[in-house]
Amino acid sequence: MIRKITGKLCDLRGQGAAIEVGAFEYEVLIPEFVRRQLQSKLDEEVTLMTIHYIDGNPQKGRLTPRLVGFLHQAEKEFFELICSVDGVGVKKALQSMVRPVQEVATAIEEQDAKQLSTLPGIGPAVAERIIAKLRRKMAKFALLVDSGEMGEKREDRDVLNEANEALQALGHSQVDARQKIETATEAHKGKFKSVEALLQFIYSQQRPTDD
Repeated sequence: MIRKITGKLCDLRGQGAAIEVGAFEYEVLIPEFVRRQLQSKLDEEVTLMTIHYIDGNPQKGRLTPRLVGFLHQAEKEFFELICSVDGVGVKKALQSMVRPVQEVATAIEEQDAKQLSTLPGIGPAVAERIIAKLRRKMAKFALLVDSGEMGEKREDRDVLNEANEALQALGHSQVDARQKIETATEAHKGKFKSVEALLQFIYSQQRPTDD
């Protein structure tokens, strides 16, 4: 199984990225939100986290190995969750994922079936199935940003994810916890070095001030 590929980005062709590795050139399928991130990286070396799957109908003997690529591990995890929903699969997920991960995850978390239904190939029935299966798994993805936070160091994202879990353990809802973290990260200059520092900042902002 191919889990990662590193090479020169030679071309972007619709849903495919051509990656040159030594004497070989690989076609890696990519959803639209990944293609937008790769546009500025043509002729540069890139690393894609990949899903390796077999496309085709085994009864007709037409089986083709394919790769789907992502710039970040969290994007790959999110895509795999979407593919796990009945009636979706890899092809439909590739077609539908035209919006940033954070935007789609927020719609799922907030049970916004109308917003999900605007994605290509995702009708009302599939949107409801996605929400029913995944809405409790979206907290970490709803905190991601398409090209900003996804480029941060892993430890920065871990602080945000762990703080989200801590807030929910303290009785806050998923949506409330995410909103508190987003407000804090916008108000705070610089990164939070620990979960404790982030939580302390959140609660300090809520204290009443003296006149």
